[in-house]
Amino acid sequence: MDELTGRAIRAAVRWLDEHQGTGTEQQTVRMLKLQGEAGEAARAWIGVVGQNPRRGITNTVDDVAAELADTAFTALIAIESLGIDAEQALADCAR
Repeated sequence: MDELTGRAIRAAVRWLDEHQGTGTEQQTVRMLKLQGEAGEAARAWIGVVGQNPRRGITNTVDDVAAELADTAFTALIAIESLGIDAEQALADCAR
């Protein structure tokens, strides 16, 4: 993870903590937000391959990549919200 991404994640967590709190309920909401982001990525992919007959092709691969990036960013925020260093968790996963 690069420095810009790390700063953005920590800033997002600080903002969320200040405006929404830090308890278990808020950690849960942040985990659930991850599922919502994953759903948006799936919907975008359905739009790329045209699997919704009422809508046809509605998205591009770039749209899917953006939604997947949102999902990854949201996951890193959820990790940091648990008090765990997201960069270290990501490095551990890569290993």
